[in-house]
Amino acid sequence: MRALLASRMSLTSIRELCDRCAAADGPGLKEELFALTCDADDRVGFNALWALTHFPATEREWFDTKRRTLIDSLLATNHTGRRRLTLTLLNDKLSAPAEIRTDYLDYCLGAINSTEPYGVRTLCLKQAFALCRRHPELLAELATTISMMERGTLSPGLLSARNQTLRKISALTRRPSSRKDCPKGRGSQPSAER
Repeated sequence: MRALLASRMSLTSIRELCDRCAAADGPGLKEELFALTCDADDRVGFNALWALTHFPATEREWFDTKRRTLIDSLLATNHTGRRRLTLTLLNDKLSAPAEIRTDYLDYCLGAINSTEPYGVRTLCLKQAFALCRRHPELLAELATTISMMERGTLSPGLLSARNQTLRKISALTRRPSSRKDCPKGRGSQPSAER
């Protein structure tokens, strides 16, 4: 399999590899493919990650057990494409684990306002929100990090992710209104004196 991944691959060959792994009895081929994501050769690691992103949703359940390894790989690599694909795999499971890895959260928060490509920054923004959403003090830190983003230099996709994340943070931190019991149209605006 390594020889196949070391060559230039098309989307068709990636899909054929995914089909072969899905059809195999047991996790042997999937495990071999996953092990190659950490290969020293960037092309092999990139192609292995690319193949994993094309696995059907039913075959991705076992990624949950590989989350720690994926994060370790993300933090260790200098290859931008591998980082983006690893974040894509991590992004499929946005529910935050009970224990937050601070090194991973720090990476995501730092990448939001970095010179990383827009795709990496967008995925880091989504992951940071997933990690912070159950912790008000971390949400405040994330909101501060987002407020430092320069809007004029953002791609449309990153700007959209920024705005959506800010809306989600606002919804989580919003306090109930004290005028809840006022009928609509009354009490919401001060009356004009005549």
